[in-house]
Amino acid sequence: MGIEIRDVNKNFGDFVALQDVTLSIPTGQLTALLGPSGGGKSTLLRIIAGLESADSGTVAIDGADATGLPAQKRNVGFVFQHYAAFKHMTVAKNVAFGLEIRKRPKAEVTAKVDELLALVHLTQFGHRLPSQLSGGQRQRMALARALAIEPTVLLLDEPFGALDAKVRKELRDWLRRLHDEVHVTTVFVTHDQEEALEVADSLVVINDGQIEQIGSPDDLYDRPANDFVQSFLGPVTMLGNQLIRPHDIDISKVENAANLAGKITRWTRVGFEIRLEVTPSGGGGQTDPVQVVVTRAEADALDLHVGDAVWLRPVFPS
Repeated sequence: MGIEIRDVNKNFGDFVALQDVTLSIPTGQLTALLGPSGGGKSTLLRIIAGLESADSGTVAIDGADATGLPAQKRNVGFVFQHYAAFKHMTVAKNVAFGLEIRKRPKAEVTAKVDELLALVHLTQFGHRLPSQLSGGQRQRMALARALAIEPTVLLLDEPFGALDAKVRKELRDWLRRLHDEVHVTTVFVTHDQEEALEVADSLVVINDGQIEQIGSPDDLYDRPANDFVQSFLGPVTMLGNQLIRPHDIDISKVENAANLAGKITRWTRVGFEIRLEVTPSGGGGQTDPVQVVVTRAEADALDLHVGDAVWLRPVFPS
């Protein structure tokens, strides 16, 4: 059953935040809401949580109409970008809070807290205060607290946005493994394309309050519905009249049946990638430089350097 959203609209004054949004999220799936800032993804998440009310439309969670229910009655776990921890409570007490206000037996609370701290690899930190944890540890504590109430749905709003790149990478790997263990229906808001492609079972691209495309990461990356989705999910460049990904361009120093001839005007190494800028020679009408990405091994094999004349063609002709 999962989450069923039907014909949801939301305005803030004259600003249209969501327009006729309809979406089905299957039970047990990890779905990423992906889009630019102000596109509507966080507003949709807050409507699912009951933290915002839609102007019209319905929300059903696990088969039950939740449209008019307050947040505390939706059995939803929510994790924000900023951890919202109780600073005066220990990590264990933070995790226990949701169970204690539900008047669960003390032995049950203790057992559940121990189980969750082990699940998020914080067993040895249960006695510490949140301020004594690293950013990544505090976010894992927030996830444990959200999971403590055994939610039907787990909602994550830019949960790793405040962390540095290395910790963010570690945590999204950990989140994917955690989800595979607990199988709770999870909706994850992010504007980080790599994060969404790596973590999610399904992507929902939202822009200007409307859904642009829904599908698996492979579907959206390889078969985008429009130029916006293609441009948003990874780098693109123009080759002739075709929008194409830089790594899908064949580059050669030998003239062939190419779409465009040009000269390498920039050569940048980023890790194992070589990023080339090729400025057209003037034929075919294109004047804007083309971005091409090859591996270091390919660049060495082709003996590519700044100033070289090259010919370009798409690997997958349209």
